[in-house]
Amino acid sequence: MDKSNREEQKRRNYIILAENFYLANNKKKSLNFYQKALEFKGDGEEDIDILFNIAIIYDEIGMAVESLNTYKKIIAIDQNNPGAYYGIAIMEEQLGNYEKALEYYFKAIEKDKNYDRAYYFAANIYDKMGKIDESIELYKKVIQLAPDDYHAYNNLGSLYEEIGELQSAYKMLKKSIEIKEDFYKSLFNMGVVYNRLGDKKKALEYYYKSIEVNDRYHYTYLNISAIFIEKKEYNNSIEILTKGIFSNPYAEDLYYNRACCYSILNMEKEAIEDIKKSLELNPTIINWVKEDKDFYNLYDNKIFKSIIKEYTFK
Repeated sequence: MDKSNREEQKRRNYIILAENFYLANNKKKSLNFYQKALEFKGDGEEDIDILFNIAIIYDEIGMAVESLNTYKKIIAIDQNNPGAYYGIAIMEEQLGNYEKALEYYFKAIEKDKNYDRAYYFAANIYDKMGKIDESIELYKKVIQLAPDDYHAYNNLGSLYEEIGELQSAYKMLKKSIEIKEDFYKSLFNMGVVYNRLGDKKKALEYYYKSIEVNDRYHYTYLNISAIFIEKKEYNNSIEILTKGIFSNPYAEDLYYNRACCYSILNMEKEAIEDIKKSLELNPTIINWVKEDKDFYNLYDNKIFKSIIKEYTFK
């Protein structure tokens, strides 16, 4: 066996070891063996495959900068590799560098005009940045390229709802639900749209469907309770908030809303217990407690006053 074949065989052995350790969930060992494989000569295409695996593992073990730098090594080999630009964008986004992430998502798109995930995550960033029009345009491109992407339809529907285009929101969410009828976010957002359209009954129907799919999304319970509070059905509100707390024991706003209902019903002890719990979970909401007129009944309560004093000066 000549030297070239020996090096190729050693590289192959290290790749196999890396793959086996990865499957055994020993990612650091896998990383070491992939790096070892690169020490032996091989073709450029295989180098890129190995580097992609290294970059992915760095990401999975929380080493975003190392992952980003590895994607840059791929670009040094192949400047037209869209996946490498996309990988850098993902890492820049993880690092909170949104403008840089957008730059690289668009570089990925430049190399591959049909890169639907690059459009999708660029749209997400625009949404986070409050650039709704730009986000909407990119989500439209996503559903053009990936017509079964129920996430994109849902996100688009949510954005339309945000800007008050409720019929467009309804159409997008309806499509999302048609594609995947058990996606809790689409069901939740359809509840939001129906509520804004004034159909409380339909809104509740979709909120409850959302809970059936995912009982850990606490905003659904909040929205249901808000409908009951609006109708002055405070006991019903307490009931749904209690169910929400059972599934989401660390959601301070569920305790807070239940405290409001208890206070309105003159159930002072229960209200104060929930106020204390919500403040323990999130002390920054003290100003809400101080200013909320729902707690009018508690203004003369000594325990309530002491809680206000304690958290005001924390």
